[in-house]
Formats: sequence, C-alpha cells, structure tokens
Amino acid sequence: MRAFCATVLLLLPLASHAGEDVEQSARELQRFEAPEARQAVAVDAEHFYAIVNSRIGKYDKASGERVLLWEASEAAPLRHLNSGVVLGDKLYCCNSNFPHYPETSSIEIFDCDTLEHVGTHSFGIYEGSLTWVDRHAGAWWAVFAHYSEQVNNDPRAKPHTYTTLVKFDDQWRRMAGWVFPAAVLERFAPHSCSGGGWGPDGALYVTGHDHGELYRLELPKAGSTLVHTATIQAPITGQGVAWDRSEPGVLYGIDRPRGEVIAVRVPSAAESIASAQLQVD
Repeated sequence: MRAFCATVLLLLPLASHAGEDVEQSARELQRFEAPEARQAVAVDAEHFYAIVNSRIGKYDKASGERVLLWEASEAAPLRHLNSGVVLGDKLYCCNSNFPHYPETSSIEIFDCDTLEHVGTHSFGIYEGSLTWVDRHAGAWWAVFAHYSEQVNNDPRAKPHTYTTLVKFDDQWRRMAGWVFPAAVLERFAPHSCSGGGWGPDGALYVTGHDHGELYRLELPKAGSTLVHTATIQAPITGQGVAWDRSEPGVLYGIDRPRGEVIAVRVPSAAESIASAQLQVD
C-alpha cells in the first residue's frame, strides 16, 4: 500500500450573499490506495475504514497500510454496505438490500479495534434504502434514498425526488423529515444522496453518486425542503464521505474507479462567506 501527498488547489464556485459567483479554494491533503474504497470511507484519529458492499478494510492513516479486513459471512450476510461513521469506539455502517424490493435497511455496528461485528439495528421496510447516518445535536440523522433509474425496472420503485433526510431520537423514533432542493436533486439524478454528515461548522454536507461535489445544506426555517447554500468541488467521485473529528475541517472521500481514499480540507461556511465578501468588496 502507498500513501502520497498532493497540493492541488481546486477552484470552488460559491454563491455570495450579493448573488455573484466567487471562487474558493480547497486543498487536497493525501491519497491512499485501498481496494475496498468503492462505496465509502469512515475515519477516526488514527485509522480510516474503506468500505465496499461486503468488506471493510481498516487502514493506518500514517503509513497507509491495511491492518485489518472484515468480510461478510453466513452469520453476517451483508451484501450492500453503503457508508460508515465512527462514533466513540464503534463503526456504524449503513446496509440495504438495494436493488431489491421491497426496500429494507439496517445499521450494522463494528468494534473499531477488532472490526468484530457487535450489533445491529434493523429498520425493516422503511422509507427507502438507507445510505448514510450521522449523530448531531443529540439525535440520529439518516438518509433513505430512491433511484429514478429503478423506476422502469419495478413498479414499486419511486423516483429520486422521494429521497428523505430523517431525524431520529435515541430510540430510533422518527422526529422529523426533509426533502432535498431541486438544484441538488438535479445533480443527484438519476441516482440519489450517497453520503453525508454534519460538518464542524454546523452545516450539513452531502454527496451524490457520481459527481466530485459536496452540497452544503441547512435546515429550513419553515417548510420541508432543505436549503442549498453552496456547491463545493472536490477530488472525489461522490459516494460515502466522513468528517475527521480529530482534524476539524478535514473530510475523507473516495475515488471509486481507482480504489483510493482521499483526504481534503473543506472551507467552512464562515470561510466561504468571508471569501465572498472580499470578492464583493
């Protein structure tokens, strides 16, 4: 395995409060080879976890070497792991039966030290296919996806516009839900929201299935549609992403075709506003 640094500057188009486009730069920090990096990545202070449908590779962040590998078995017959997030000493991975119907989903829990599968929470048939989960403001947040490309394949399928962000309490009782704005849904099409999480600036950042973009969102003051505040270009290929809570502002994503994990420093909402103001002034 190899890890290598990069200093590529990316130009990020952001909308200023004056309604004009400004440019914001982000810095790619590091890339790692990881053959499991086909669906998503999760990260903690010392390791990252590359995720593919039925395998998870645990890698040392310093060396890029794989130190553990988990694979599905008859006891844990998982076939479509979507994304993951590290909370404490546990790795929480989203799982679904995509592309089958009716859609069923679960959260699968692993011990970070050993990668032993230690728990599960099943939603059964719910609001769609679970693609990502995060913990924020004392609640669980999860996205249940739909895919327009599936509509012609099964009469039970719904288009991607039905994709929903759901807020749960500690007992996984539904508290609230929101849909995505039209501009973001257009970029998702014909797929859906594949990754996401709450950033250190308090904004929600999500990804689609294909594009090298992060969509910064906020909860609406009224109504049921999330508010799109910025689109940030990033050297990833969509899919599941994860914030590195040990390094505020650093986000990990994947390059799916190459099987690589990529660390990127993302400008915060406050930095974007300040940059926009400088451009306007």
